[in-house]
Amino acid sequence: MANSNVPVLAVRDLKKHFPVKKGLLRRTVGQVYAVDGISFTIGVGETLGLVGESGCGKTTAGRTVLRLTEPTSGTIEVGGTDITHLPKGELRPYRRQMQIIFQDPFSSLNPRMFAGDIVGEPLLVHGVSSRQERQEMVAALFARVGLRPAQMVNYPHQFSGGQRQRIGIARALALGPKLIVGDEPVSALDVSIQAQVINLLQDLQRERQLSYLFISHNLAVVEHISHHIAVMYLGRIVEYADTRSIFVRPQHPYTEALLSAVPVPDPAIKRQKRVLQGDVPSPVNPPSGCHFHTRCPYVVPRCKIESPPLREIAPGHHVSCHLR
Repeated sequence: MANSNVPVLAVRDLKKHFPVKKGLLRRTVGQVYAVDGISFTIGVGETLGLVGESGCGKTTAGRTVLRLTEPTSGTIEVGGTDITHLPKGELRPYRRQMQIIFQDPFSSLNPRMFAGDIVGEPLLVHGVSSRQERQEMVAALFARVGLRPAQMVNYPHQFSGGQRQRIGIARALALGPKLIVGDEPVSALDVSIQAQVINLLQDLQRERQLSYLFISHNLAVVEHISHHIAVMYLGRIVEYADTRSIFVRPQHPYTEALLSAVPVPDPAIKRQKRVLQGDVPSPVNPPSGCHFHTRCPYVVPRCKIESPPLREIAPGHHVSCHLR
């Protein structure tokens, strides 16, 4: 039996830099600092919401954790085992423990394959059971995610967007993973369908003790599904705490600005929006010191020179800010 005290995923000082090449000789002239030293853990049956503006490095972080993109430096531990530098052959058993649900429920499915074959493909690749047993397992997965087993012989274009995403969820579940990375898994769906898919993910989490890394820019969705939240800005985590602390007592100016932009469903409540000045700086040439200082309303001279570490200012609440 697995030790529940060992986190399903532990990431330490993870970096992913992409080289920028120019000229006929394709010389490296710079780096894109997509992920620039992030650390977090996800326990058994927990959900970590990873939020931030587009281009902040959320998706790259998710893909790097799964080793779909090779990290530049740092460590990735799955169930206490460091998989950062494992060769493909040794990494294969850990592939079964980590799966991904993609953002686009159409382009992530092969249009030439039957839906049942798409869900059963991971079982085939990993040599799990006979053909008859695979068919039975796929039929059970279809039923569990709210699809009819008779639909296994349909093509992806014969399903609605919500149904296609359910196929993606069934495929992710096929190998019985411990960790699922959801890369904006509901952002392409209608709001009513979003709620159904989120509820399905939560039910599956309770049933199977799944852990999620839930990547999203929708704070309302993240608040509903996450136990902890990490706020990313320009490749770095600037705030990391349990969900209630983030929404009730945000400590970083960037988190405050993100929360002020969330619509309130009550017209009687007027929330003061904190509009950030300027655009997000380029990850090729990020600002010195604190990456947020070019847009921060509370900036002091120290912010422009010294990069603030991610410090614990209250039990479980970490913030990267000189003023906290």
